[in-house]
Amino acid sequence: MTARNNVRYLRDSPYLFDELGGRFHRTAAGVLWRWRTELALTAILTAGTWRLAHMITLTWALAALGGLALGLAVIPYTRRFLTARAWCVLARHRLQKLCWEARLHTRSGRLPLILWIRPTKVGERAHVLCRAGICMEDFEARIDQVRAACFARDARVTRNTRWSQLVTIDIVRHDPLTAGKTIPPRVMEHSRPGQPHLRVITSKEL
Repeated sequence: MTARNNVRYLRDSPYLFDELGGRFHRTAAGVLWRWRTELALTAILTAGTWRLAHMITLTWALAALGGLALGLAVIPYTRRFLTARAWCVLARHRLQKLCWEARLHTRSGRLPLILWIRPTKVGERAHVLCRAGICMEDFEARIDQVRAACFARDARVTRNTRWSQLVTIDIVRHDPLTAGKTIPPRVMEHSRPGQPHLRVITSKEL
């Protein structure tokens, strides 16, 4: 980038003064909390591999862990369970990224704290603790950005009836009421030339 283009970029950039308005507040406890699932999974896999490597060779230990992962991916129940948990982890990181990009943070750079996120029948449900200066209406005003950030069909925001700083975000990925099978019309199946023939369809035929 030339010096002239660089000056023009600095002049036209809408994010030039973002660093003056607030900086991302990071603490060791906050980083551990945000990456708790990945850190716990890494620790379990490392400890399991180290233990198996002492019992058998490292090659067989890796083969055993690979076979276990393949078995969990093949079984339908465990596959659905792991997929739902993976979406929860992805949704948590996307919500945290959205809070920073959409400026849903305090002036000191503190993001809302995602206390817990769990799978539901239609997607995920996240329980969020709002910092001072953030409220449920801030999330509600950016509901379109929430569903776009989480790759969802829709999103809903509700406030706790007792504690207004606790906000629940429902991420809707699929509608269970949607028909999974469409039955085509069979009224005109047996029609004579020039005149339609109506036939009663029994329950066994459906």
